[in-house]
Amino acid sequence: MTSRPTRLTPPATLALLAVGPLALLTACAEKAPEAGGDAKSGAITVQATDDACKLSRTSAPAGSIGFKITNGGNKITEFYLFSPDNKVVSEVEGIGPGTSRSMTVKVTKAGSYTTACKPGMVGEGIRGKFTVTAKRHG
Repeated sequence: MTSRPTRLTPPATLALLAVGPLALLTACAEKAPEAGGDAKSGAITVQATDDACKLSRTSAPAGSIGFKITNGGNKITEFYLFSPDNKVVSEVEGIGPGTSRSMTVKVTKAGSYTTACKPGMVGEGIRGKFTVTAKRHG
């Protein structure tokens, strides 16, 4: 008896086509940065999970501030920086589980800001205090 090749049904073929690029993206995802910050860029690292949002630093001088957000949770997440009057200064959406994204924002005014990770992209998120200090001259 000879065996013949298995023929995939159209739904199975589509499923394989959908999974292939996802696997490639996951394989290319950046590794989690070290706790003190991203040494190459000087960015503040953010470790986002389904129930926590941990920043390597909670303050920075005014100017260009970089964040490197790594999602260690099981849900897609977002990261926000809110101004002292609770307006969105900058955001990064659609950070998939096991992946990292970067955000750079120019903040010109010192003050008490707020960060938020939003696991599942819903609600107010997990918020924390973030202080922007006066720019250093030197």
